[in-house]
Order: sequence, then structure tokens, then C-alpha cells
Amino acid sequence: MEKIKLIDEKGKRIDGRGAKDLRPIKIKVHPLNRADGSCYIEWGTNKVIASVYGPKEAQPKHLQDPLRAIVRCNYDMASFSVDERKRPGPDRRSSEISKVIGEALENAVLTNLFPRTMIEVNIEVLEADAGTRCTGLTAAGIALADAGIPMRDIPAACAGGKVDGKIVVDLRKEEDQAGDADLPIAILPRTKEILLMQMDGDLSEKEFYELLDLLADACINISEMQKKALLDRYKQEEDVEEDKETEGKKTENKEIKKEEEE
Repeated sequence: MEKIKLIDEKGKRIDGRGAKDLRPIKIKVHPLNRADGSCYIEWGTNKVIASVYGPKEAQPKHLQDPLRAIVRCNYDMASFSVDERKRPGPDRRSSEISKVIGEALENAVLTNLFPRTMIEVNIEVLEADAGTRCTGLTAAGIALADAGIPMRDIPAACAGGKVDGKIVVDLRKEEDQAGDADLPIAILPRTKEILLMQMDGDLSEKEFYELLDLLADACINISEMQKKALLDRYKQEEDVEEDKETEGKKTENKEIKKEEEE
């Protein structure tokens, strides 16, 4: 059976993107009022929500570190998130992703400021189409910032790979399944320090560094989207406060006028 070409002669992928192009990304900050921080992301057809609780006292007490906070991450895929219904609850893959994302976030957070505490990060995948760990980590970074937790920088993540012999960024499901390699990374955008890197498949040394450079640039673009989403959220809050203040002054002026008339 002839292999389906995922990239045409002009370098266009099946969804019309070029090699360096990201899928559309939409970010909503603080969709969950009861969480200390939260973020909802639509990245391509991935739909992920992240929530943060803490810093709070680490329980049970034997988990407490007298020098720093513990970052505990729970990554989970909803049973309806993939075409073939997934069994509810954590599996081996989810546990592994929880561990690597937690370690990446712990290296971004200034944990020394919160000894004996725990920061809980929950990532729920509502719809999956390749790159969910990068989508989840990116959402978690925004949720941590929304919670006001100090970080060295807001982490951003993206995956790329080798498809039809070409290096491309931000794989979708068909590319991920049929590609020759997959390389997800997470960085601190300001310094390009790598927080997470995993590779599945084969790349030459030249291909590896070419892809790494492209992914670092993609993460910096994603970082700009993260910052814009956070700024838009806080601007919205400021506008609400200004409206309340204006309304309060109007009410006060009406009361003063009423008293003068009496």
C-alpha cells in the first residue's frame, strides 16, 4: 500500500501550513473561579484546561520540604478526549507525563520562597490531537502566572518532528503517527533554557539541531501569546474595577444631590 504524502512538493502540509507554522492557538485565562489560577487552551483541535491550587501546606507532613515547595502535577485525559473511548483514570502514559511536566514546572517556579508547601497543578485534556503534553505544559505555565506564583519565566512548550523526510514544527495527529521522529521541548523563553526534552524516533545530528532551533523560535512565539492573554485578562479586570468605581461615584453624586435638594 502506497504511503500517503503528508507534505506536498511545495512544502505544504495537509492542513495548508508550512514547515514552521503553528496550528491556531486560543487562550482564555482564569476560566475557573474556584482555582487560584487557571487557563483554557485550544491549540489546533486540542482542548486543554489547567488549574493551580496553592501554595498550601503540604499534606501529609512527611512530604514537606523545609527548604522549598513541592510542585505536584496531575495530567489526565478525559475518557472522551480521543476517538477510541479511553478508560477513566490515570494510566502509565499519564503518570509519565505528569512526572515530566511536574519536574519542568518545578524548575521554573521559585520554590525556595514557599518552604513546606505544595503547589498542585491539574491538567485535563478534553480533546486530543497530538502535542497534548506541550499544550498542557503551556496552559499550566499561564495558570501558575494567573495564580501569582513567582517564576523565573513563564514556560512555553512545543513539539516538532520529521515527516516525509522534512523537519516540521507542531505535529498534528496524522503527522505524529506517520512521522519518523517526534521531539517535544519546553523552555524558559527569555534565556532559552530547556526544561523538558524527549525524543522518539531517529534524527541526524544536523536535523536535531535544526529542529531544536525551530522549536525554540516557536516557543518564543507562543510565549508572546501567553503574555498577551495574561495582559488582556488583567486589563479586563482593571476595566471592571474602573466601571465599579465610576458607578460608585455616580451613586455618591446622586445621594449628595438628593441631600442638597432636601
